[in-house]
Amino acid sequence: MNVEPAAREVLRAIRGPRSQVGFARRLGYRANPVANWESGRRFPTALETLRACGRVGIDVQRAFERFVPAAAAGRVVTEDLAGWLSELRGSTSISELSRRSGRSRFAVSRWLSGQAQPRLPDFLRLLQAMTGRASDLVAELVPIASVPTLESDHRRRHAARGLAFEEPWTEAILRVLELCGEPVASERVARALAIDPGLAQRCLSRLQDAGLVEPRGDPGTGDAGYVVVGELTVDTGASPERIQHLKAHWTRVALERLAAPGPQDQFGYNVFTVSEPELEAIAAILRGAFREIRSLVANSEHSDAIGLINLQLVRLDHPAGPTSESPQSP
Repeated sequence: MNVEPAAREVLRAIRGPRSQVGFARRLGYRANPVANWESGRRFPTALETLRACGRVGIDVQRAFERFVPAAAAGRVVTEDLAGWLSELRGSTSISELSRRSGRSRFAVSRWLSGQAQPRLPDFLRLLQAMTGRASDLVAELVPIASVPTLESDHRRRHAARGLAFEEPWTEAILRVLELCGEPVASERVARALAIDPGLAQRCLSRLQDAGLVEPRGDPGTGDAGYVVVGELTVDTGASPERIQHLKAHWTRVALERLAAPGPQDQFGYNVFTVSEPELEAIAAILRGAFREIRSLVANSEHSDAIGLINLQLVRLDHPAGPTSESPQSP
């Protein structure tokens, strides 16, 4: 992620049609630091950037809540950015975040503890290291078209967001193609995932239409296969019904594997009684584990296996019913 140009473009987008001097005055400066920001000679902190967003009417809190609802819940982000980053981090180590972001362990530790404020480029680096989708937060704050450094990759990731809901197996099929690292025929994909060959071919055709895979090889010789050329992104902001549909699909897949588990499959359960605060602590552990897993996957440098994670916490003494709220993602 080319963060310095992206940061300059974000700052320019926040300023909008105002002059640099006028914008600086609006932020309460007598001098004009905006010129230095947009040229890349100096950068504001992430908090100063968010303050600037607020001054021009951008709903910062809403943007963060849409980006990762659980991390922003009950927290005013502009008053506790370090706490938000720590919540987003989960249990990922400082050393690992340092490696992913290219910044020292000392600097990362100070940012997460609130002892120092990251400049905007470092905030974007840290966000990318934690989530792999920093452009999603940028797009919540400013029109992504005003940040051309991020726009093309962002739009490619989001172009096929609805495909996972319409054809859930497309997620796993992409993972098979990535794992093989060579053109893979639809029949081989079907065998790898133990799914119907017709379903595999239909999903591959949909992926090709979405520009996420391409056929390679000579169909006349039987050597044709598919390779990955794009990334499928699930729209976490989709309707609760669509999210529920996707969760149900992968829960059914896990249930089918429970009947005949593989040697490395793991299944477990525990029915228990705890206090309300302890139950919330358990829920927080699950949310943190889920975010850490997503961060680890997003930053994985090579792949040798395909996995499916299902996390459930069910309040058995609150029976589900037609008036129950839709369950939230970790």
